[in-house]
Amino acid sequence: MRKNLTKSKINAGETAYGVFVNVGCPSLVEIIGHIGFDFALIDAEHSPMDLETCENMVRAADSVNITPIIRIALNAQQNILRYMDAGALGVVIPMLNTKADAEAVVKSVRYRPEGQRGLAGVRANNWGITGPQSDYIKVANEENLVITQIETMEAVKNLDEILTIPGIDVVFIGPNDLSVAMGYPAQVNHPEVQKMIESLVTKIRAAGKAAGTVAYDFDTLKKCQERGFQFITYNIVPMLVKSGREYLQAARQ
Repeated sequence: MRKNLTKSKINAGETAYGVFVNVGCPSLVEIIGHIGFDFALIDAEHSPMDLETCENMVRAADSVNITPIIRIALNAQQNILRYMDAGALGVVIPMLNTKADAEAVVKSVRYRPEGQRGLAGVRANNWGITGPQSDYIKVANEENLVITQIETMEAVKNLDEILTIPGIDVVFIGPNDLSVAMGYPAQVNHPEVQKMIESLVTKIRAAGKAAGTVAYDFDTLKKCQERGFQFITYNIVPMLVKSGREYLQAARQ
């Protein structure tokens, strides 16, 4: 199992930058790796990607030495297991509302004694061929990232309890769904939404966790950096749209 360079950066107090990839194309993962991003956040929540496609995108991430992280829609142990066994070095689980929800994620990602993930010879441990399974378990528990997502008012209410869970590495604030939950649909820059995000980041950092979020433009990116976010994602679609529109504008002038 290779080292999780994104987790190493976060643990060193640095900021890791990645891209949400919600298009089932391994070549896009390779491209963002060659550009120099730290991680590919393969989005199996808001996309039709199946497990096999995700596994091939993980392979693409491995080939360019960036961290493959998968956002999985369903917080169920045997569901999370399959994506981890495919070689993901971390997961993002959305719509978590309680401490029990978040604890379930940690148990699904980590092996005993830290969790209850099932063990087999799979792609994540080189099919059990290259070394003792006991060595792999130790390394996997150290290297895999557990990222829980806060995007409902129930989760906001229970954040203090969620932050007491030792196995969580990053708490990811989902600004779009949070704005909907607060009654300001898609108005992520509304003063009340921004005030809430500021409050959440302060709590997350005070608890010794890394804060994560998405930044689709330079102004948001700068604000995220100033607030101390350590896990910041772009998105493959606005990345392509911005470049494509600028190119066409120049071509048609």
